[in-house]
Amino acid sequence: MSKNFTGTGVALITPFNVKKEVDYKSLKRIIEHLISNKVEYIVVLGTTGETATINKEEKAEIFRFVKENTRTRVQLVAGIGGNNTAEVIDTLKTTDFSGYDAVLSVSPYYNKPSQTGIFYHYKEVAANSPLPIILYNVPGRTGANMTAETTLRIFHEVKNVIGIKEASGNMEQCMTIIKNKPKDMLVISGDDTLTLPFLAIGMDGVISVAAHANPKEFGDMVRLALAGDFKKAAKIHYELFDMMQAIYLEGNPNGIKALMHIKGFCENEMRLPVYPVSEGVYNKLKYL
Repeated sequence: MSKNFTGTGVALITPFNVKKEVDYKSLKRIIEHLISNKVEYIVVLGTTGETATINKEEKAEIFRFVKENTRTRVQLVAGIGGNNTAEVIDTLKTTDFSGYDAVLSVSPYYNKPSQTGIFYHYKEVAANSPLPIILYNVPGRTGANMTAETTLRIFHEVKNVIGIKEASGNMEQCMTIIKNKPKDMLVISGDDTLTLPFLAIGMDGVISVAAHANPKEFGDMVRLALAGDFKKAAKIHYELFDMMQAIYLEGNPNGIKALMHIKGFCENEMRLPVYPVSEGVYNKLKYL
């Protein structure tokens, strides 16, 4: 099952209209854009999907809508995480996961748990999930890094975990995980600009934000690298590099939403506290 998540996954944005309502027409257009350009899978309601400002009813409808509009053409991953273990478990037990293939679950944020706390959080989450779990380490957002030792402990001791999205940006940490992981565990990049070097050290793919804008090119870069053709992959990497940097200048997902607005896919709308990029960044994105 885990091999379904090699290649390029996209952390799907949630488009809003000018009334700040979920814009399902634009969401469908983006889904078709990603599928027609051959991304391997889609991650629904992760950080990029602005899940923190979407209510329970909206989340259920977004999960349903994406499932109905992908129609098994790509693998689907549901973003379910939090810093209250009991609440995460309750969400796992009450969510309709029909049509979904795995859960991406972020390491607990704000609480700054110990490594032992992170381990037991995931042990409980995995035991109560009807779908395989992909861990998600993103210390820049959570305030607490999940160390390589903790990741490997989970890999070796916790059932129903199939891999990790690693967004620490720490090359040594990632290499330690890759060197010592069980053979069937996936290690997935969570950093667009570092995806190519991470593939070179043995990662299995990426969950990307930038691939919204250029899914075919980004996906080709990943496929070439996985096939060992790093010269051709590097050419695409550098063609996309300025864009990959620019979309994060003032945060995420406001950068990628601005670029997708420029490309005609959705409105340039977010829910507070996420705020649109400045005019300077917007104008920079126009030329990428």
